Amino acid sequence: MSIGMVKELTGLSERQIRYYEERQLVFPARTKGGSRRYSFEDVRKIREIHQKLKEGFNTFELKEKRGKKNVM
Repeated sequence: MSIGMVKELTGLSERQIRYYEERQLVFPARTKGGSRRYSFEDVRKIREIHQKLKEGFNTFELKEKRGKKNVM
C-alpha cells in the first residue's frame, strides 16, 4: 500500500513514517520506480514504534531491541 494509505491507517504524517524508515525501524518494499510499498505488517510495526516513542523510548533503544529479537 502507499504511504498515503499508511498515513490514514496510523494517523501519522508522511514525515513521521519516513523518519521511522530513516532510523531503520521499518523497511518498506520499493517499486522499480523507487516508490515505497508498505505491507500490513509494516503498518503494525509503525503503530508499535509510535506507541513505544510515546512511552518514552528513543529510536536507538527501539533499533537495538529490533536487532536483538529481530522483531519489535
